[in-house]
Amino acid sequence: MKNLAKSELSILIPNYNNVCVELVAGLQKQAERLGIAYEILVGDDASTQSETIRQNQSINQLPHCRLIQKEENTGSAATRNFLGRQARYHWLLFLDCDIVVPGEDFLERYMTDEHEGVINGGICITDAPTLRHCLRYIYEKAAEPEHTAEKRQANRYQEFRSTNFMIERTVLEACPFDERFTRSGYEDVMFGKMLKQQGASVCHIDNPVMMTEFEPNPNYMDKIDRSLRTLHTFRNELRGYSRILTFADNIHIPAVLALMRLWHHIFGLAIRRNLCGQHPILRLFNVYRLGYFLCYQPKEN
Repeated sequence: MKNLAKSELSILIPNYNNVCVELVAGLQKQAERLGIAYEILVGDDASTQSETIRQNQSINQLPHCRLIQKEENTGSAATRNFLGRQARYHWLLFLDCDIVVPGEDFLERYMTDEHEGVINGGICITDAPTLRHCLRYIYEKAAEPEHTAEKRQANRYQEFRSTNFMIERTVLEACPFDERFTRSGYEDVMFGKMLKQQGASVCHIDNPVMMTEFEPNPNYMDKIDRSLRTLHTFRNELRGYSRILTFADNIHIPAVLALMRLWHHIFGLAIRRNLCGQHPILRLFNVYRLGYFLCYQPKEN
């Protein structure tokens, strides 16, 4: 075994309506083999599925593992901050609850890494030809070559993703997640911007977790719509950190904007039906997102 650069670790997993017993058990075995001081905390953000809650209770039977059930759903940003406050150790490893750890040396790679501050391990996408009708799978698989460690490091703050990262407790205390983001979408983008403002060290390495679960197309499109509404809300603060915002801001001719909005009003629903269907056309995905963002008008209270 390699010499470990780090000797203690809190593994923190925000969870909502996902059974993550297998994920926790695998991580617990890896941590035991390393012989480090560790704990695994799963923060349940007021899940609503009783069977999921029941199954996750078995996490409490694993050594050094604990399921913490919150009474109120506050979103992933607040849950990450909550878990950070509950953690005992200096190094915090945040993982999404719906991923798979693809290798037996996953924790070892993090614990032998000598970087400080924030270490982002990245993601990889399972090979699943049977999912060729799944929009999110198609999108993530097409984008995968652009998310190598080298390419992420070239824009280390803009490319931060909260699916799989390690952070020093002191960095999280100085730069917590923005809890105004109560729904998933762009909270990690804002966090990357805040890390840059704090001057935090961010290093991207090749230690990915694997995405193997992809929601049905209508559910994914609902999530995309919600995230675009969030982007609109925080557009003034996220400039320079969103390609959609950058593209929209570079359209300076009113007539072009008007035509793009008209296009979305006429064809947006038809495009959305395609993206929700069994044969989604990936080229239409960014067209839809830009049109939705340009046309979105928040309801007045």
